[in-house]
Amino acid sequence: MSDSRLAEAAHPSFARHETFAPRFGWLHKAYMQVKENPEVFLGDDAPLLLGVGKNMANAMRYWSRAFKLTREVRNSDEANSRANLSYPTWEARWLLDEDGADPYLEEQGSLWLLHWWLLCSRPGAKSWAPSWYVAFQLAPSARFSAPDLTELIVRHVNLSYDEAPVTASIAKDVDCITKMYVPAKRAKGGAPGALEDLLACPFRELGLIETVEHSVSGRQEWEFTTGTRITLPDRIVAYACLDYAATMTRNSGSISLARLANEHGAPGRAFRIREPDIAAAIERVAATTPDLQLIEAVGQRSLVFNSDPFNLAWEVLDAQYDHVRKQPGFPTRQDWARTYPKLAVAEARELRNTVEQQLPLIEEISQ
Repeated sequence: MSDSRLAEAAHPSFARHETFAPRFGWLHKAYMQVKENPEVFLGDDAPLLLGVGKNMANAMRYWSRAFKLTREVRNSDEANSRANLSYPTWEARWLLDEDGADPYLEEQGSLWLLHWWLLCSRPGAKSWAPSWYVAFQLAPSARFSAPDLTELIVRHVNLSYDEAPVTASIAKDVDCITKMYVPAKRAKGGAPGALEDLLACPFRELGLIETVEHSVSGRQEWEFTTGTRITLPDRIVAYACLDYAATMTRNSGSISLARLANEHGAPGRAFRIREPDIAAAIERVAATTPDLQLIEAVGQRSLVFNSDPFNLAWEVLDAQYDHVRKQPGFPTRQDWARTYPKLAVAEARELRNTVEQQLPLIEEISQ
C-alpha cells in the first residue's frame, strides 16, 4: 500500500545538510554569492568565497534550496554536464537583497516565513525537506524520541518513494531537526545559555520544539509546543493561509479554517497553531485588507478572498514589511523577472496550472 502524501509534497532529499542546521548569516551570504555567480557552489573555491569549510558550503547550498531561496537549473552550456547552476528565486531577492525586506533576518517574523517556505509545497516547488515535512505535517503525536521519529519517517519514505535512503541518513535528519529548533539552553550536549549556541541557529528562537524534562520512557524525548505564538505576526499567518489556498482551492474564493488548521501541509500544522489562533490573526489582518474576509456559515468559519490568493498573499506580506518596502531601491518582481526570464516564465507556467488568475509575468517580459 503506497502513501502519496509525502511524494506529492516533497522531493526525496535526505541528509544533504551535512549534519549542520542553518546558521545565522548563511542564507544572506549564500544569496549574495549566487546573485553574482550561479556556479559558486560548483567551484573548488566555494569554501573560500563563502567563508566556511567544505561541508558547511554544501550545507549552505542545501539550505538555500530547501528554503526556496535558490532554484537549481541544469547547465545548458555544457552538453554532458550534470552540474546544476543556482539562481536566486523571487523570494530570495525580496527578502535577502541588501535593499530587501530583511536581509539579515533581524525580525522573528522572517524566521517564521522561512519556516513556512521550508515546509510548504507548490507545483514546481515542492519541499526539499521530507523529514521535516513528516515531523511537522504527518506525525500523529506531538511527543517523540529520535528512534520513534526516525522509524515514522522511514515508514513514510518506504511507502512514498521507489528508492529509499539508508536509515542512518534519516536519523541524521532527525538529529538536525532537534538541533535546529530546540532552544540552545536545552539542546542535548550543549552548554546551558551559551551565546554561540544561541546564535548558531536562529530558528531555535521560534520555540517550536522543547525537551521533555521527565521522560517516562527514560529516553531523550522532545515535543512540539502549541498555544499562542507571541512572535508569529498576524500577516505571516495570513500570508501562509493565502499561499496554501492558492495551491489547494483552485480559485474557489474561500477555504475553511478547519482545513487551514488541520490539513496535512497547511499552516496550522506547520506553525503548530490552532483554529482560534488562525481566526484571530486573519480577523485582525482583514480589518485593513479589503479583499480579505472571515465569515461564518452553518457553524463553519472560512477565509474568503475576493482576488487571486497568490497575489493577495504577497500584498499581505509586503504590508508586514511596509516600513522597508517604501524605501527607494526595494526590489520588484518585474526587475527579478527581467533578470531571470526563464525562471519567471517557469513560475508563471506553474501558477497557471494552479490558479486561473496568475501574475502576468510572461506578458511583462515580452514588453
